[in-house]
Amino acid sequence: MPSRETVEAFVAMVESNQHDLAIEHFYTEDASMQENLTEPPRRGRDTLVAHERAVLARAKTVRTECIRPVLIDGDTVVVHWVFHFEFKDGSKRRIEELAHQTWQGEKVWRERFYYDPAQMKTNLA
Repeated sequence: MPSRETVEAFVAMVESNQHDLAIEHFYTEDASMQENLTEPPRRGRDTLVAHERAVLARAKTVRTECIRPVLIDGDTVVVHWVFHFEFKDGSKRRIEELAHQTWQGEKVWRERFYYDPAQMKTNLA
């Protein structure tokens, strides 16, 4: 079960747009992430970091915001995120999602994101 302090440190790192470093620091080696139920889970911390870096490499700017409260119940944590992306191609996206996490001790083991996929296609520019 994660401590509130650990979860808050994780949130702070993500809000400072160090998404890839947050994965390196706060996820287990065998962690997995899944987008809604549309894609199979990505598995392994190294794979997760590489995927995150690829997304960030396409972005000109990213602004990340946690909508509080962060819900913690035993090993389960739910975070409400809002991401504002401006991509290098000039497109802009606002992505709002819930991240449902299962922690093992002080690290994320499983994570599933819930969001409306239509947000990925809406250009705000």
